[in-house]
Amino acid sequence: MRATRRNRPATAVLAAAAASALLLAGCSSSGSPAPSDTGTPGASASASGAAAKAAPLQPLPEQTPAALAPYYAQKLDWKSCDGEFECAQFKVPLDYDRPAGGDITLAAVRKRASGGAQRLGSLLLNPGGPGGSAVDYLEAVAHGYDPKVRAAYDLVGLDPRGVGRSAPVSCLSGERMDAYTAVDITPDDQAETDALIAADKEFAEACKTKSGDVLGHVSTVEAARDMDVLRALVGDDKLHYLGKSYGTYLGATYAGLFPGRVGRMVLDGAMDPSLDARAGNRTQAGGFETAWAAFAKDCAKREDCPLGRTEKEIGDRLTALFQQIDAKPLPTGSGRKLTEAQATTGVIQAMYAEFLWPQLRTALTDAVAGDGTTLLALSDEYYERGEDGSYPNLMAANMAVNCLDLPAPFTGPEEARAAEADFAAASPHFGRDMAWMALSCTYWPDRPTGLPHTVRAVGAAPIVVVGTTRDPATPYAWAQSLAGQLETGRLLTYDGDGHTAYGRRNTCVDGAVNRYLLGGEAPAEGTRCAK
Repeated sequence: MRATRRNRPATAVLAAAAASALLLAGCSSSGSPAPSDTGTPGASASASGAAAKAAPLQPLPEQTPAALAPYYAQKLDWKSCDGEFECAQFKVPLDYDRPAGGDITLAAVRKRASGGAQRLGSLLLNPGGPGGSAVDYLEAVAHGYDPKVRAAYDLVGLDPRGVGRSAPVSCLSGERMDAYTAVDITPDDQAETDALIAADKEFAEACKTKSGDVLGHVSTVEAARDMDVLRALVGDDKLHYLGKSYGTYLGATYAGLFPGRVGRMVLDGAMDPSLDARAGNRTQAGGFETAWAAFAKDCAKREDCPLGRTEKEIGDRLTALFQQIDAKPLPTGSGRKLTEAQATTGVIQAMYAEFLWPQLRTALTDAVAGDGTTLLALSDEYYERGEDGSYPNLMAANMAVNCLDLPAPFTGPEEARAAEADFAAASPHFGRDMAWMALSCTYWPDRPTGLPHTVRAVGAAPIVVVGTTRDPATPYAWAQSLAGQLETGRLLTYDGDGHTAYGRRNTCVDGAVNRYLLGGEAPAEGTRCAK
């Protein structure tokens, strides 16, 4: 998996989840989580400890600075696009500290509310990433939202700066991305270590060459400030917002900067802003391990499970399969070879949603038989590789944002290798990969602008934080931590599998969120929903 703290469920996964009745309903209230809810052992303690040490994000002045007034005074020219949608563009400063130094153009799309007089305003959506296109996401899943929500809100997708159609950062060509995703990220010797470092440096240098000054101005803080400009341009006094995965980090950042402008805000699949990059990667590795354990438990009951009949046997055989592929990459129908890195990414992709588990069983069956085609297809889905070999700017933006938001966890390969045991303790199957994956930002050309912090958002309206107990990419402990940091945070727990919970046809989760969005009624403390 070639990324750093990648938390975005692929748009295709989200769209399929929104269109399929995957989950049964159940809802209850309880005061405290069960011991298994934390996923990674000690995760809750680590999160609470980090939150205690991190400084709070400070709000911006309530009065809009005069230098930014022209941006807030723009007029949006919505034009019909992509069938039933409307598209618009607007300007924001490249650098909010120097508004006169130039600007960039951002792209937004909306699906108008169908309820006429019932309209409550705009609901800004973000699918996560960083790097996920909110424009593409909205156009893919708009009809999956509850009809009453669609009647009450204009659904709006804004590609954050550096992403999709908003001054996108650019790095490697499709051919070089193929090579980059195949590089061994569990180096066994100096030659493999050197190859990994060379790949990371090539990626970083290409980004700087192709993206220029934009590369240094795609932080989450800047993207949150862009959202406030759009809030004003659509005519809303308060920002109504629903963010998934990294979108929760973006939404929480907005709440911290503009607490008085928070409307109805839902943060689903929450990130914990108090964690540094190393702790974030390590605990995320534990989240994928928790998801793998759930898959293995399910697989053991299936006749078509190719790795064994007990959870331990399945896990041991996965490790052996990775080792075999590391020694000898598998052929595929495309002519490309499946490497260990891509095999690991393919397994991780299937952890995002239960409906991918049958495909993973097939992929593992094929891989055991010596064919890497299906596992490579899962890896390509993760990176959103096109059939023509092209890639969106997803991974470029992912790296650019993450490397600005937090200091790199390691200063060099020696530190990454020394951290292997710690990461492997959190995740025997994926920890080593994620330790080396965290090396990517070490060679980034722009210095980080952010630090770990808490978000208090003092004075904000109630903010609903949704956490899934066996979420692979955003461990449940992160949702607990963020909800605890926010002065008005309200935690809604989904006891289930997969990444994020709202919009996956669980009537308990969807009902609680919809009641909040439509009537402002936040879920009661301790509300839990079951499969």
